[in-house]
Amino acid sequence: MRLGIIGGSGAASFLSGGQPVPLAAGPWGECSGLVRRVVISGHEVLLMSRHGEPASPAIPPHAVNYRANVWAFHELGIDHLLGINTVGGISPDTACGSLVLPDQLIDYSWGREHTYCGSAEFPLQHAEFTMPFSARLREQLLSAAHRAGISLRPVGTYGVTQGPRLETAAEIDRMERDGCDLVGMTAMPEAGLARELDISYAICCVVVNQAAGRSPSGLGIHAEIAAHLAAGLSQAEALVEAFLSGS
Repeated sequence: MRLGIIGGSGAASFLSGGQPVPLAAGPWGECSGLVRRVVISGHEVLLMSRHGEPASPAIPPHAVNYRANVWAFHELGIDHLLGINTVGGISPDTACGSLVLPDQLIDYSWGREHTYCGSAEFPLQHAEFTMPFSARLREQLLSAAHRAGISLRPVGTYGVTQGPRLETAAEIDRMERDGCDLVGMTAMPEAGLARELDISYAICCVVVNQAAGRSPSGLGIHAEIAAHLAAGLSQAEALVEAFLSGS
């Protein structure tokens, strides 16, 4: 197994360090930033920040070049890709600071370049997407969490919104009626592109705020994020270390 990890701007410290990996220009344009090689629990891992380098202006979710990012990992021989995603909690049991391993998603985004198909090199394919995340990779992550004593929600539905603005309370109410447990902006088209390239893909979601209209604390969403981001990402990092230790 060769593992790649792609994380959001909140995971900058988690994704920092390591040796840059030379990467030729691909057919889909520039990826978000450097790919870095690190060693975690004795295993080589390739890392990328989804929203760009920490010193650069953050790339908004709708403008991320998802095709270039996933293609870069494919070109470097990665066959397992883990996304670290900060999200808002919709369901009552998605508390701030907790981890969730979604097994389903609903895509509300629009206008994003979401497929490699449509050229002579990549003829039309109808990728099987009934289960959008790799069952095997999720099982391995769940086993790692159990070994390490890390509490997480083992299933959930991630609703992908367009961003970069946050949602209204009415939009979150609709998403809850649709069956969403979490709201975020980046799981698609990342998951679909990984499936087209036959990369085993899963995400570890860090709940950093309660979705619009859900917070009982009286804190604004940005204050909630500031309060819970570091602890949640520390849990995600511990999960990755446990996962690799058992590989």
